[in-house]
Amino acid sequence: MKKIAVLCKEGFEEIEALTPVDILRRAGVHVDLVGMDQKEVTSSHQITIKMDCLFNENLYQYDGIVIPGGLPGATNLRDDDRVIEIVKDFYEKGKLVSAICAGPIVLAKADILNGKVCTCSPGFEDQLNGANYQEAIVQRDGNVITGKGPAAALEFGYTVLETLGYDASNLRQGMQYNYLINVEARKASKR
Repeated sequence: MKKIAVLCKEGFEEIEALTPVDILRRAGVHVDLVGMDQKEVTSSHQITIKMDCLFNENLYQYDGIVIPGGLPGATNLRDDDRVIEIVKDFYEKGKLVSAICAGPIVLAKADILNGKVCTCSPGFEDQLNGANYQEAIVQRDGNVITGKGPAAALEFGYTVLETLGYDASNLRQGMQYNYLINVEARKASKR
């Protein structure tokens, strides 16, 4: 069974953290919400979430990490040397490294985005140090996945799941994501 850690500090974006957790757990992936400093972490919208565990050395055995956005959550993660160290370690070992919204600033500080195709929340592009920024809801370049923001959380979660080697098609159908995409496509065709 694959194991993923979602790293959280005060001010994280709850949709961007919890949506991938939901998708991955539905698929049978072991996912831990990881508090960097405490077991209860308050999101950017003042929702306190109980973490599964605190940051520890065992996390280096996991298959991937997810960095949610939100402010000041993403900057708090970016400024934590433990986070930068684990991001570099996972990247160098070819493990999954993913970040959404403002979260890619963490990957930039870890110096793993140079030349990588990526996306992020508008306004953070200039902090991505040599990345090949693209306007997209989700981007994947090798073992690095980036997402645009809260509305991208479902596609981001499915992409993480698929990158781990799972088929997300049944989840996309069961969670009515395909219906959502089809409704939007029909709206666009009528314009």
